[in-house]
Amino acid sequence: MRCTTAILSVGLSILSAATAFAQNSPARNLILFVPDGLRALKVTPETAPAMAALRDKGVNFQNSHSLFPTFTMANASTMATGHYLGDTGTFSNSIYTGHPTPVQNGSPIPFIEHDQVLGDLDEQFNGDYLNEETLLKAARTAGYSTAALGKVGPTLLFDHTERSGTKSIILDDQTGAVDKEGRLIGIPLSDEIKAALGAANMPLVTPGRGDNGKSGDSKTPGTVVANIAQQGYLADVATRLVLPMFKARNKPFVLVFWARDPDGTQHNTGDSLNAVTPGINGPTSLAAIRNTDNNLAQLRKALDDLGLAASTNIIVSADHGFSTISKESKTSTTIKGTYADTPAGFLPLGFFAIDLSKALDLPLFDPNSKFAAVGDNEYPKAGNAFLGKDPAKPEMIVATNGGSNLIYLPTKEKKLAERTVKALLAQDYVSGIFVDDTLGRFPGALPLSSINLSGRAITPHPAIVVSFRSYSAGCDQPAACSVAVADTVLRQGQGMHGGFGRGDTQNLMAAIGPDFKTGYVDALPVSNADVGTTAAKLLGLSRKANGSLIGRVMTEAMPGGATPKSAADTIRSKPDAQGLRTILQLQTVGKQRYFDVAGFPGRTVGLDSKK
Repeated sequence: MRCTTAILSVGLSILSAATAFAQNSPARNLILFVPDGLRALKVTPETAPAMAALRDKGVNFQNSHSLFPTFTMANASTMATGHYLGDTGTFSNSIYTGHPTPVQNGSPIPFIEHDQVLGDLDEQFNGDYLNEETLLKAARTAGYSTAALGKVGPTLLFDHTERSGTKSIILDDQTGAVDKEGRLIGIPLSDEIKAALGAANMPLVTPGRGDNGKSGDSKTPGTVVANIAQQGYLADVATRLVLPMFKARNKPFVLVFWARDPDGTQHNTGDSLNAVTPGINGPTSLAAIRNTDNNLAQLRKALDDLGLAASTNIIVSADHGFSTISKESKTSTTIKGTYADTPAGFLPLGFFAIDLSKALDLPLFDPNSKFAAVGDNEYPKAGNAFLGKDPAKPEMIVATNGGSNLIYLPTKEKKLAERTVKALLAQDYVSGIFVDDTLGRFPGALPLSSINLSGRAITPHPAIVVSFRSYSAGCDQPAACSVAVADTVLRQGQGMHGGFGRGDTQNLMAAIGPDFKTGYVDALPVSNADVGTTAAKLLGLSRKANGSLIGRVMTEAMPGGATPKSAADTIRSKPDAQGLRTILQLQTVGKQRYFDVAGFPGRTVGLDSKK
């Protein structure tokens, strides 16, 4: 006899666990391996033999998609929940929260790749700012052993509401670190993990990045080494401690390994200071790709040695692609100015907010410097800005992120939105404008709903999202040699992402294991939202959804699974007075939308101007 609503919560947990373990016989394990910022076209048997072998022997998702805005935390949120950003509210790496962030000088526009910031966000938004159940939380509730190791920010996001360290094993860049008052910054280690680290003669504090963390400046090149020591430590923790511990528990597990490379190295690369070639295709970036490839090889060897390979599914999915930074413009008001640590003729950090301030005749204040006024030939400390006569009552808020930026309009004034769109259309570095549906339709722009940025998110929704111009230089594969304008402190020739060109939206995706086909090339479009949904399906998890923007299960990649049909589509805005229009090229599988590229013809890598 089946129980109904009278079932107690304990009974539900038991039922959930039974359902999960009954999904497969025997129950499967899952490893989600994320090579941050890895472009699919850069993986070959020569550059990344372990990843190439996994892709070619398992499933090659050749039609892959990062979600726009193509940032780490945005895509981590969708992998963790299976929902698009309109539901998760993680619209970029820096978002406006409406609340001061204590650990970032009181700014209400925090950079959220930080364990304390994520805890603060949860406190601000009813204990769970994502408002959707995450993969590791659901898995541990169902009886799985769970762990997440790797880059600070996305690692914790997979179980961000559990901060005791006793339910999921969490190790990231901030593990063991303390603030000036001696308080722990990262998630604490359990006594079990401390003991295991001690027995293995391994430190309780994650090593720093060393020279890999050096970004340089306008006259000094950035790093020329990969993030080997830090990732090596985390890979050792995974293979020498966590996997043997999970095997000894004799129950299925879920492990997330989020490698900072090649992302961190590509950001800081010192191979071509102030020049766009070789940019992120230099030897330093290639070393970073090999570094992360070695981590994957180490994990797979450990599975073999422990006898776990046959019962473990591995999904490899990069959060986004990458582009070389351009700091060039002919229309920005900042080009003729003089800014600290900015070569003559290059865009300074915060150029976007500065240009809007001047075009709209709104004073500019810096939320990262206690709302100090930003004067001529100055730029806001992190690029973020409050615009208006009174910083306590801003008319506009800019969250600066890199290859795209977010604009919030607290007053929701439609005339200001119209003036803003016109100002943006006058800039040569803009390529793609998306506006909140409630503000109306504007020539040259598409609605936010068209790219799944309107949903049930409980964080503040941006009013306007802007992507920057991209083009190709240095090779005959545009997506592998994308160059994009970026609003960042990093230099021309270093790396960034976040835009809507194919260089940023095309990420590496592959899978192997007992529940995946072998030697299969999947031509259907897939996305990081599908990764989150498919992972939950493989584990037999049933998560209650608050929002409806959910990815699909990639059944075509599974033995005996259905292969749905796909179609291509193009959405165009009305043109503005000069003929500019935002064009969105996408694919569909049923009701699912997959966003290839968007922007203005001639300003976006991968956009077919003839469509």
